[in-house]
Amino acid sequence: MQLCEYFDMVAAMIQIRTRLTALILAAFGALVLALAVAALPEQARAYSDTQLVMMEEAGCSWCDKWREEIGVIYDRTKEGRTAPLRRVDVHGRMPKDLKFLKPAYFTPTFILVAGGREIGRIQGYPGEDFFWPMLGELLDKLPDEQLKAEASHD
Repeated sequence: MQLCEYFDMVAAMIQIRTRLTALILAAFGALVLALAVAALPEQARAYSDTQLVMMEEAGCSWCDKWREEIGVIYDRTKEGRTAPLRRVDVHGRMPKDLKFLKPAYFTPTFILVAGGREIGRIQGYPGEDFFWPMLGELLDKLPDEQLKAEASHD
């Protein structure tokens, strides 16, 4: 075996060892993260899925009005950070993780969801002057743990 071939073989072995080490470290990091999430209190995990579900339909003028007045800024508000918006077509299939919701008969209907359950809903869009206070009342029903967690993000 020539000296160049020997060095190439050693370099290849070092490269394989480096890749293997990186894979082991990545797997270990994923395991630590999974254990950390599992160690969270049940209540903290349960409320990490808070969202405002907007049941809407094509051609709904009130849905359009909400999008024009509120939708353009919603995600930049404290309310939007506390309960991110999720839009669902009222005539489409209900997403599996929302199967527990009662049907919405009016559009738009806004449903505050947290911890795998419905906290409350706003049927219709009463205009921005009424929407924010109504949403505030729903958000006040969230458990204190959720509100504290959201306040720490501000």
